[in-house]
Amino acid sequence: MAHQATRLVLRYRLGQRLVHWIHTVAFFILLITGLALIWPPLSFLAAGGLSRLLHRVAGVVFLLTPVLYALMDFRGLRDLVRDSFTYTRRDLEWLKGFPGYFLGRTSHLPPQGRINAGQKIHHALTIISYFAISGSGLLLWLAKGSLGPTGLLITTIVHDLSMAVMAVLTVGHIYFTLVYDALPAMTTGYVTEGYARMEHRLWLESLPQEPPYVIETRGIEMQEAVPESSSTPMGEKAAG
Repeated sequence: MAHQATRLVLRYRLGQRLVHWIHTVAFFILLITGLALIWPPLSFLAAGGLSRLLHRVAGVVFLLTPVLYALMDFRGLRDLVRDSFTYTRRDLEWLKGFPGYFLGRTSHLPPQGRINAGQKIHHALTIISYFAISGSGLLLWLAKGSLGPTGLLITTIVHDLSMAVMAVLTVGHIYFTLVYDALPAMTTGYVTEGYARMEHRLWLESLPQEPPYVIETRGIEMQEAVPESSSTPMGEKAAG
């Protein structure tokens, strides 16, 4: 029996996916153990000092995530930072149509590159929040006694607010991942050609139309169809 072929497009390389999940796990541990100190329903987690230990271990992992990214895929990190802070007129037009995008419509939006304008803002705010969280967290951990009352208050506010901003960004990220069925990008590394064309048409058109950038499957599970990227050079054009 014939099966309809499905074209899959390489979205994220193995190193990029690994760093994403390490960052995600570390962030949620930080969020939960931090809430245990200020939110009564979770205060039981702070008993015995376990949450403090977990918070510091996760903090170190969170702090070193960009270092791991640079070691595993410096080009991907460089491109991600550059693209997150580079905006064009096409991006501004995309942002005007964001309300429709929020509701699941994309036909009215201009074609986008490797990351769309909404993702650029998300990434930029995530990067800024990362530095605010890391800097204030290190001060609270290593220099708390020398900050003074005012310095301690300001540092704590910066730390808590930046964590709150990243939490809101994470909720939005999960929402759009579910609305546009984008989770396979961070599990297998591949997305369907239809998704790539809908969200990132300019980027798709720039890719070589050959493996491992584009592959075809015939009625089998994506996990079985996708060759792992650890032994195959992926080149520059897979997304970051």
